[in-house]
Amino acid sequence: MIQRFIELGEGYSDIYELTELIRVNKHRIHRLIRFDTTINTIEKTSLAVVFEPATLGKLMPIYICREGITNPDITPNQRYDLFHTVAEELELAIHSLSVKDSSQFEEKDLYYQYLIGILRMNRYIPHLQ
Repeated sequence: MIQRFIELGEGYSDIYELTELIRVNKHRIHRLIRFDTTINTIEKTSLAVVFEPATLGKLMPIYICREGITNPDITPNQRYDLFHTVAEELELAIHSLSVKDSSQFEEKDLYYQYLIGILRMNRYIPHLQ
């Protein structure tokens, strides 16, 4: 099985897209994830949804809005509220992890490999088969 991040943007329209993906594909949801990080003393949050692989595919997609939201524990904000509302509607838990920020990696792909390792280690996604 291939586990791959699919990055959406950081704006409101991207959060709307993420929440719509969750609603439309609620039967495929594996987990909702919140990644908290610090970038130059600013607390940021990334929001992600992990889907089960499609029936015929071996891809486990992880859609993410990377580091575009102020940490809602520090400053409440509407972007996180949208995500949280969908989680409540569907009675899903949001799993939180503290991680390094993406600027600490030379390439975005290395950052996503790091996150996949963290998700596997915490058993939020299955190990390679």
